[in-house]
Amino acid sequence: MSAEAADRVAVSGSRPCTPPQTSWFEFLLDPSLLEQHLQGPHPDPSPVQLIIQFLEQASKPSVNEQNQVQPPVDNRRNRTLKLLALKVAAHLKWDLNILEKGLTIPVLNMLLNELLCASRVPPGVKHVDLDLQGLPPTTAMAVLIYNRWAIRTIVLSSFPDKQTKPGPHQLNMMNLVQQEKELTDNILSVLREQAADSIMVLERALNIKKDFYIHTLRTLDLLAADPSSANGETESSTAGLRISTDDLQCQVHFDLAGIYFQQGCSDHSAYEKAREHFRKTRELLAKLDRLSLCHLDEQRLAGYWSACRTLIGTSDPSEAQLSPYGQISSFMRNENYEAIIEAFIRDNVTLNLPNSFRHSVHLELLHKLQQGDRVVEEVCHKLCVCNAVRDSLEGRILSVSFHQLLLKPSKNDINFLLEVCARSVHNTSETIKKKMAFFIKNVCESLEDVSLALMVSSHQLLTELLGDEEKRLLMEQMRRSSATVNLNAKPLPSFYDIPTTASVNIGQLEQQLILSLDARQIRQIVIELHGMAERPFWRVSSKWEVPADYVNVILAIKDNLTRDLLYILMAKGLHCIDVKDFVHARQLFTACLEVVTEFSPKLRQVMLNEMLLLEIRAHEAGTADGNMERPPPDLVSRVRGYLEMRIHDIPMRQIVGEECVVFMLNWRENEYLTLQVPQSLVNNNPYVKLGQLIASTCKELPGPKESRRTAKELWEVVVQICSVSSQHKRSNDGRVSLLKQRESSLGILPRSKFMTFMKKLREPLVLTTLISLFVRLHSIVRDDIVNEVTAEHLSIWPSSLANLQSVDVEAVVVTLKELVNYALSLNPNNQSWLCTQADIYFVTNQYSAAMHYYLQAGAVCSDYFTKPVPPDVYTDQVLKRMIKCCSLLNCHTQVAVLCQFLREVDYMTAFKALQEQSSHDSMDSFYDYIWDVTILEYLTSIHHKRGESDKRQVAIKAIGQTELNSSNPEEVLQLAAQKRKKRFLQAMAKLYF
Repeated sequence: MSAEAADRVAVSGSRPCTPPQTSWFEFLLDPSLLEQHLQGPHPDPSPVQLIIQFLEQASKPSVNEQNQVQPPVDNRRNRTLKLLALKVAAHLKWDLNILEKGLTIPVLNMLLNELLCASRVPPGVKHVDLDLQGLPPTTAMAVLIYNRWAIRTIVLSSFPDKQTKPGPHQLNMMNLVQQEKELTDNILSVLREQAADSIMVLERALNIKKDFYIHTLRTLDLLAADPSSANGETESSTAGLRISTDDLQCQVHFDLAGIYFQQGCSDHSAYEKAREHFRKTRELLAKLDRLSLCHLDEQRLAGYWSACRTLIGTSDPSEAQLSPYGQISSFMRNENYEAIIEAFIRDNVTLNLPNSFRHSVHLELLHKLQQGDRVVEEVCHKLCVCNAVRDSLEGRILSVSFHQLLLKPSKNDINFLLEVCARSVHNTSETIKKKMAFFIKNVCESLEDVSLALMVSSHQLLTELLGDEEKRLLMEQMRRSSATVNLNAKPLPSFYDIPTTASVNIGQLEQQLILSLDARQIRQIVIELHGMAERPFWRVSSKWEVPADYVNVILAIKDNLTRDLLYILMAKGLHCIDVKDFVHARQLFTACLEVVTEFSPKLRQVMLNEMLLLEIRAHEAGTADGNMERPPPDLVSRVRGYLEMRIHDIPMRQIVGEECVVFMLNWRENEYLTLQVPQSLVNNNPYVKLGQLIASTCKELPGPKESRRTAKELWEVVVQICSVSSQHKRSNDGRVSLLKQRESSLGILPRSKFMTFMKKLREPLVLTTLISLFVRLHSIVRDDIVNEVTAEHLSIWPSSLANLQSVDVEAVVVTLKELVNYALSLNPNNQSWLCTQADIYFVTNQYSAAMHYYLQAGAVCSDYFTKPVPPDVYTDQVLKRMIKCCSLLNCHTQVAVLCQFLREVDYMTAFKALQEQSSHDSMDSFYDYIWDVTILEYLTSIHHKRGESDKRQVAIKAIGQTELNSSNPEEVLQLAAQKRKKRFLQAMAKLYF
């Protein structure tokens, strides 16, 4: 025991029943202590607390002699701490339910990346490119755990959560909270980008019908003892905890179903996939015994299953018939609203449907009404009445919607209310009848229209339910109201009128506030809430987010009501932009502008900037949908105004500058970006600097040698972005995290943000310039002259790097691939980009894909090979690469045909290919495409020697065609060659497309 632990025991002598908490460093001193501690009945600290402590200590930065902060040192102490964290997780059997509950996203991300490193997952290789079947069991399982966590985290992050929010006196903590949030958001951003890959990895795992193994404390010890072992071919690979196929598949089906269900909001077909995975989960779960390692929330599974059946129906008609949910769902899909109302009235007696479900149906129809569907307006009123009657019978608080309906009800509304009340107490208990009498009496008293109140008070139902004394008092009250009211002098309800009734509680108003997108209604509700309680209502929803640049300015507003209103309107407006609901976003931002114009010129400019960003995104969204009209002059003028703005002390989001720069580049405003943007903005906003350099480089293309100065400046900026600082180099044992920060602090932007910026660009010349830059950089860092990627305008870039070791090769390779893929997603017929893509596949040994893109490049510039392919597209270098691809794919006859395409026919390669007896192409079916008589004569000879008479006859027939006679004029021979070239390339396209 350490001295510190002994001191704690001595001090705690007066409390012998409370054992001292073990410190993290004691586990470093005594390797056997961890297992003893974890096996205790109530270990303190708990397992998840230990993981946090170990990883926190292992990731602490160090300080050098110059008092400079350095990244964590890769030493034995830190490696041991990481191993201890992994062993604690192994003790928990890698149960993601426990880990997700106790660890934050950044900590769990760090833990699982350490698992990937410890399990010898090949660094720098995308998980989707790994062959799980061929990996060692523990390595494959580590990949599956990571990707399961990835999609689970995406799903969990979409759920609303009640954040722990600081009080007004703690607002100085906002920076720390913001830092934590930014780190989490960065990780979530990466996980969402990789979501499709994670889904594909897990889908493939379902096809593997074998048991897996997961790391235990023992296997992790074995790995620590033998760190130099090859990729899992050690005892530790199969000595872990066995996970049966059913266990794993049950869990993977459940996780995949969750992500598909979440995607169903934007892609309804995803609900079908979710239902299928949930069905298989249920089947597998029924097969598993109590000792299974599959830990599912069965209550959540049941909820998901019910939701799927409600959304898309069920394959079992009898099940749908027995389910009230299925019935309501069917009515909703068929828009049979009368049946829904009838079902709700009947349910007021049977009480089968949960109250929350009834209200959710009402809210869904309210949403339709907000979207402009006036057909459902009366239906909403009737459902509101049905729910109010149900709430009253169960003693619940009545909804805000019902109180608003009672402000100005029609005679039909009151008649329907009385009908529902009468049917809801038919053959019920005395208790229910008393509650109904109380409800109707309250409705009667709250009606301002005396004629309607008298109609209720005189209704037969009320007279049957009330006693004689209650009837007398109610009629007396009605007479007094009738005598005093002056209907002609009665004003209409004002903008701010909301009923202040004891039955309307704060929670219901907050729910209304969360759902509303109507600026006027939001203002009403905020005013009402402030009349009921004094507290910051901008914290009602954790999903309301305002950019960090504006938070302090808005929260500094002294008037609490104005502060809350502005924060909520802005947060809702920003959300509407994210989901491309630009109509509501404009309304909400216009309301914001009206609020701030009265008291704050600074916030007025902020809102003008945000409204500019809204208009840019709205226009770009239209462009993405195919509307290629130039933006209106007013919008271009406003963008220029922003870029020229010199107002100081105004909070400015970088994203606004970024979108303005992208907008100008996409609409070819290069002259403006080059000459008229203020230098102060260039220095303060990296996106503006990037835009200016890109615009200058594009403007000078093609240009004289002296015009390459700007290109060199852009080159240097991009090289810095793709560089790694010395302290982030990979350690000797190759351990590197997939999500670790490895980017240089010298770059004006992190690489991920630079990639996001480039993926907003659409202008072909801009994209071609950036592709060209990365191709040149790729060639330099790979240093492989034979296998270089080609692109346009390569000559404008430098041909060497002064500090080659600092460039992150993997970052360059990944960025180039992503950039070319993105460019082709915009224009799949750009010949230059297709050739570059083909070269990328060629240098990475993916020959079939390379052939696909080489052929596609030829097809787009020859009208699908009905015209000759221009010689500057199918250069000798491209043709030789196509020949090599066919050769390595064992398509040797195709090699021989392509050898004719070269400026000088390569007989040596052709003859060598034709000597191969094992060919994966159709061999003699390609002889019709050969026009070179020498090659045909060689074919005739080689088939004769082999005794292949059938194939020899095909070759003889080909050589005997009159148009190939060497005595023919040159024009005839050229025409015969062109005809065969076109037919051959079309046949190849059918094979590779």
